[in-house]
Amino acid sequence: MGMEQDETIGICVDDIKMAMEGHVKDGYVFNPLSRFTSADQFYNDSPTVNDQTHVLVCVVSGSTVNLMSDEVMKKMRDVRLAARNLGIPQMAILTKIDEACAEVQSDLQVVYRSKFVQKQMQILSEALGVPLNCIFPVKNYHCEIDRDNDIEKLILMALKQMIDFGEDFVNNFVKTCKSE
Repeated sequence: MGMEQDETIGICVDDIKMAMEGHVKDGYVFNPLSRFTSADQFYNDSPTVNDQTHVLVCVVSGSTVNLMSDEVMKKMRDVRLAARNLGIPQMAILTKIDEACAEVQSDLQVVYRSKFVQKQMQILSEALGVPLNCIFPVKNYHCEIDRDNDIEKLILMALKQMIDFGEDFVNNFVKTCKSE
């Protein structure tokens, strides 16, 4: 289940907001037909920093960015804005770039020089409001048997940024608590 155009199929934006705030306990199963409320048995009425979301990561296929509906993009933007308001860092991962671009498929090292990948990143940036330097193109492992350094470099760059953003969030939280 993900972001869907139809409210009865995909996850509810308000449920995501509650999860980011730390109000959703482990074990809860999201249901598009039933919104999460404070009356739910999985509601956490006093979330700690460990319960909160430390980084919001939007994952989008490089071959479908320009095919996503305005409704889905609006939902994703609403979630991103809610994260921003909570002080949660945001980033995006553009997956399957090799399937989206023949140039990148033949040589993964040209990923940041590819006009197509740059355009897909620009579309995603404009639609969601995520800065270009917070969008990371990656190639998914899917038929490879052995590890590939070029694939791993892209994945590790995104993962490192995720960890750095999460660490920044926790450090800022600690600073805020000390100053109060």
